[in-house]
Amino acid sequence: MSLGKIISISAMRVELLLSDTSVKVRDIVKTSLDGKEWRFEIASIKGNTAVSIPFENVIGLRKGLDVERVDNGLNMEYSEKILGRVFNSFGDVIDGKEFESEGRKNVYERNMTIPEIETEGDILWTGIKVLDFFAPMQKGYKMGLLGGAGVGKTVLIKELIHNVYRWLKSNSVFIGIGERSREGKELLDEMLEGDLLDKMTITFGQMGENSMGRSKAIYAGLTQAEFLRDEKNQDVLLFIDNMYRFVQANSEISAELEQIPIDNGYPPTLLSDVASVEERINSTDKGSITSFQTVFIPADDYNDAAVHAITSHFDGQIVLDRKVAEKGIYPAVNVFRTTSKLIDPERIGQRHYDLVSQVLAYLSRYAELEEIVAVLGIEELSKEDFNIFYRSRKLRNYFTQPMFVAEQFTNIPGRFVKIQDVLDDVEAILQGKYDSTDEHRFSYIGNLYDYKKN
Repeated sequence: MSLGKIISISAMRVELLLSDTSVKVRDIVKTSLDGKEWRFEIASIKGNTAVSIPFENVIGLRKGLDVERVDNGLNMEYSEKILGRVFNSFGDVIDGKEFESEGRKNVYERNMTIPEIETEGDILWTGIKVLDFFAPMQKGYKMGLLGGAGVGKTVLIKELIHNVYRWLKSNSVFIGIGERSREGKELLDEMLEGDLLDKMTITFGQMGENSMGRSKAIYAGLTQAEFLRDEKNQDVLLFIDNMYRFVQANSEISAELEQIPIDNGYPPTLLSDVASVEERINSTDKGSITSFQTVFIPADDYNDAAVHAITSHFDGQIVLDRKVAEKGIYPAVNVFRTTSKLIDPERIGQRHYDLVSQVLAYLSRYAELEEIVAVLGIEELSKEDFNIFYRSRKLRNYFTQPMFVAEQFTNIPGRFVKIQDVLDDVEAILQGKYDSTDEHRFSYIGNLYDYKKN
């Protein structure tokens, strides 16, 4: 049944003259010509005129064509068939394999209520020493994952997916927003090689797509994560790369709607756009969604309005540093810039809290001592500074770790290290129990029991 006709067409904007007043914002409408179909999402309505944003390019589209409503609006597969598959922002399979749907759900349908949110969830131990020690996570947390190319971000993501599935039997969701096609293909190939693809689902809003395609990927991926949490009762890991591109895509759509921008051209709905996504990432009594979100920092300005809108929702951040990677330390985590709200004696215990404080104090002093040693030599250090210097180097090496997903490259078996073992080992190093042991013996082991065996 026709809802109206197309009266104006541009690359990112299709205006409709409505004959049906029941049309609402976020409804999906479609039209077809010569065997080709176009879909649009209603973005604004004024009287009997609506502005819609096309899903794809509008080449071949004509004025005067009738449009009709699509049942269930913008929807995504909502079944176990999402695992091992790759989707686009609109719920279509793009991995070239046959697909038969078992059920779909509107991507905007889920809104969490206060009574169902679980704020006292369990801690999600990852088995990765440096993360569990410096940035422990609670189920339902939102963590920023900051780091450029070549510092080990993908390996860390793969290891998290591997560990959470192996020990919790929970699946993961990866959302690529504005992802380069080449990077998306590389991720897909790496997941296949690591035997991880069937443990996760991937949604891509590729860089070459229009603003609509890039802005809706996150809603499609969230719907998949909610299926795993609400229907499969799982603790889900959700990876979003990159949240800033979500804001950029919404800014482009806002410009098409002729909305007056705020700072740096961001849409007036910036805060509500980000909140509409972040508020869906939470724990319930059925399961949890714990997210890792990468954020591009424009011009290294952490006070940028979009960056602040995103990071204000985070419960912590993990910073991967190229200077750390250059020293051969992986995961290349900058422990001084890595934070978590869980670092509190009432949450992780007094012992863990005190050890984190002591290690950071040692490493901070080590950075100062490095300059002294470079100029004057190790002989000029006091006995106390001498111990701090070498214990810090052992601690730095201890927080390296062999990864399960990198075994084929390193020939070192991966290790999952329990937090109790980490605390015991760190305490032993700080107390000087390993002062006579060469620092290189601490590199790329699991716990110190591994060292003793060797």
